[in-house]
Amino acid sequence: AQLVESGGGLVQPGGSLTLSCAASGFDITAYTMTWVRQAQRKGPEWVSDIDKSDGTTRYKDSVNGRFTISRDNTKNTLYLQMNSLKPEDTALYFCSGGGTRGQGTLVTVSA
Repeated sequence: AQLVESGGGLVQPGGSLTLSCAASGFDITAYTMTWVRQAQRKGPEWVSDIDKSDGTTRYKDSVNGRFTISRDNTKNTLYLQMNSLKPEDTALYFCSGGGTRGQGTLVTVSA
């Protein structure tokens, strides 16, 4: 099983990015899939997840209303649409599920 994130980069405050997490070796609909981020010199923090059963989504308070988690079952891919980005969103973003975690994609929000 493998998860590969992409879509990170440098963006100005107020900008948008869409992260992707392509899964291979397992079905993302069989697991609750999660986005986690880790800023430099800080521990990992949960950002969002999508329930395996009914697709219910949950968000960290500080990103609620700005980020949207979704999945494309036909592509076996998880997404995180991030709008109105803030410097405090700068971090390495990981997707995880089924005991597997990807290598992460770096998001830097800076003017």
